[in-house]
Amino acid sequence: MNHLPIAKEALCAQAQAIGQLAERLNGEFQRAVEVILGCKGRTVVCGMGKSGLIGQKMVATFASTGTPSFFLHPAEAFHGDLGMLKPIDVLILISYSGETEELIKLIPSLKSFGNKIVAMTGNGKSTLASHADIWLDISVDREVCPNNLAPTTSTLATMAMGDALAVALIEALDFKAMDFARFHPGGSLGRKLLTRVCDVMHSPAPVVSPATSFHDCLLVMTQSRLGLTLVNDDNGKLAGIVTDGDLRRALLDNPGVVNQNVAAFMTPRPHTIAASAQLSEAEGYMRDNKIRALAVMGVSDGEVVGVVEIFD
Repeated sequence: MNHLPIAKEALCAQAQAIGQLAERLNGEFQRAVEVILGCKGRTVVCGMGKSGLIGQKMVATFASTGTPSFFLHPAEAFHGDLGMLKPIDVLILISYSGETEELIKLIPSLKSFGNKIVAMTGNGKSTLASHADIWLDISVDREVCPNNLAPTTSTLATMAMGDALAVALIEALDFKAMDFARFHPGGSLGRKLLTRVCDVMHSPAPVVSPATSFHDCLLVMTQSRLGLTLVNDDNGKLAGIVTDGDLRRALLDNPGVVNQNVAAFMTPRPHTIAASAQLSEAEGYMRDNKIRALAVMGVSDGEVVGVVEIFD
């Protein structure tokens, strides 16, 4: 049996449903974004079953993009966790039918607290939609489930609406990549955007002078285990760099270079970067220039404080 046709049909049907969702967006969505933006507390998402799982994903997206948020399980809320709420919090209640018992039972308490309620349902005449301050329409024509039973297209529509809210909030908050990185310090993006060259550079860097012999230069490079050494002039200013590649090329061109000093085979005017620069900037610069190391400069003019390699 070829399963591809049914899979393609399902994906096309779901894509169509998302397109229809976009066409139905109206002032209610605008109001929802404004209410969340104006919230002095947290955006609290609540849902049962699969709606709850999608709600947890929404919370993760909100929280990581500048909108303080947490998930409240409706059953637990009815048995004491309502104490986690403050009147200044905004509630997003998710139920495709709009009749989920655990959510409906919370409405009187939420009304008495004074919380704003945003309902995400597929039925604008449902109990939940009728008692909410804002209704976001997540209705779909049918599920892609052959029996039109298993939540499939409806759950996708719910998640898409949550993502649409998150993206609108990101734009409204002017939330930038650096802000995102601050909330993800353990991820690769956080490392790239938050780590600075001074945090990973090798310091002090191996250093020789232009008058250093080939033998002594090789000794310094071997001891440093970096496969390179910087070259400072008599005034302590950066004059060049010697890498393993420089040594190999020098030996191939002239075996007698072993009797010469560093000035004969160093690369003058090496590439540099500031110690305060972001590591991502250093990595990008090295890739663009096809080099594997940079001399790191301090605040003082010409002061070498270390060296950074592309794998640091």
